[in-house]
Amino acid sequence: MEPNHAGHRRGPGHATLNTTPVPEFEYIYSNLRQAMRFFGEATGKGEVRQLEGALAIYSGMEYGVFNIAILDSHLPDPQKSLEACAKYFSAHARRWSVWLCEDSLSSAGLREARAALSRNGLREISTAPGMTAEILAPPRRELPAIECVAVTDQWLRDAFGSVAATCFDIPIGVAREVYYPERAWDGAYRGFVGMVAGRPLGIVALVENDATLGVYSLATLPEDRRLGYGEALLRAAVEQARQDMRVERLVLQSSEAGHALYRRMGFRETTRFSVYLTK
Repeated sequence: MEPNHAGHRRGPGHATLNTTPVPEFEYIYSNLRQAMRFFGEATGKGEVRQLEGALAIYSGMEYGVFNIAILDSHLPDPQKSLEACAKYFSAHARRWSVWLCEDSLSSAGLREARAALSRNGLREISTAPGMTAEILAPPRRELPAIECVAVTDQWLRDAFGSVAATCFDIPIGVAREVYYPERAWDGAYRGFVGMVAGRPLGIVALVENDATLGVYSLATLPEDRRLGYGEALLRAAVEQARQDMRVERLVLQSSEAGHALYRRMGFRETTRFSVYLTK
């Protein structure tokens, strides 16, 4: 974090005194908000809009997990903010989703938010630990060789989208609209494709803000899993990113399948996210 002229330090989205550390979950939550903007900007048909107490991200498509609301932290009235999200998405898409960080609200606020989500027809579809690491732990085994290639041209955009469609069960038409356009990669979202013998077999995306590097969409094709390619790709991508970014911490939201890997790599749980989707 950079000191400002008053001797404070900038945290995710607000200034804090040096004597008041920014809670770790705030770095994860702030990075998530930055990363999810990708889906509102990629297709050229969506938008990103700050509502009262929430960031609304509309992909321009009728695909709920890419139409996303992320509540602000420390809301006095989360119900009001979720009602604003419901009103916004009712004018844009039938299906939408909400990412909720459990540490971003008080216990009472969290109960109110969950009740409001239910009233607006959203159900919890997954939970994910939010994890952080200052440095990556050394590998515990010899990793396979992999070429980590930054997404810079049409072939690599196509490869990233095709692997994402396979690994995350995204309809190929949706994947093409999101990942194939050149404009999608003009922002903070940086994609990498893992190649072995010229064949794309894995992907990962990295997003930097506030000296925090977020890890997203790490995946390996089904036939290439459990061989160490995912770990090798992530390590190579992080090393590339560190060459031109100041990185003080790494953050991610872990899937169940990736949790053991991230623990081995030195990540620790610091918060928990819940994802809700319209029924």
